[in-house]
Amino acid sequence: MRPNTVMRALVGVTAVAGIAAGSLTDAGAAFAASAPASPPAVSSEAAHPLAVVNLGLNAKQAKKVQGWLKKYWGYRGAIDGQLGTNSWKAFQRNLKAHWGYKGKIDGAVGRETVKALQRLLKNSWGYKGKIDGIAGAGTKAAFKRFANAA
Repeated sequence: MRPNTVMRALVGVTAVAGIAAGSLTDAGAAFAASAPASPPAVSSEAAHPLAVVNLGLNAKQAKKVQGWLKKYWGYRGAIDGQLGTNSWKAFQRNLKAHWGYKGKIDGAVGRETVKALQRLLKNSWGYKGKIDGIAGAGTKAAFKRFANAA
């Protein structure tokens, strides 16, 4: 074999190895870049209509609320301790009838739902905060008192 041929073979093999390594590096970077980001946390202020929003209640407390909603407000879902869309639709019926809720009966726990809930909690369950539609610590503590009595 002539020295020139050997040199060309070495250069060719080195080039192929370099291209392959570069392609793998690019593929690795592209794969890493395309990895999905973590899903955002659900805020208690406004949640997707299909989300479970217990506003700080544990499953036992949420089951009590669902039982109350079933008895008085037309809730027909499972008593499973997860306040989802149907639980909140029933709750919104109560809030619309008695606590100034003017929104749609859609099961979404938005600012207007929380404001009406705060009115209910301020009336009888020890909520002392503002009627601001933000489900903070005071709202959640009063909601727990409500749930425990339901």
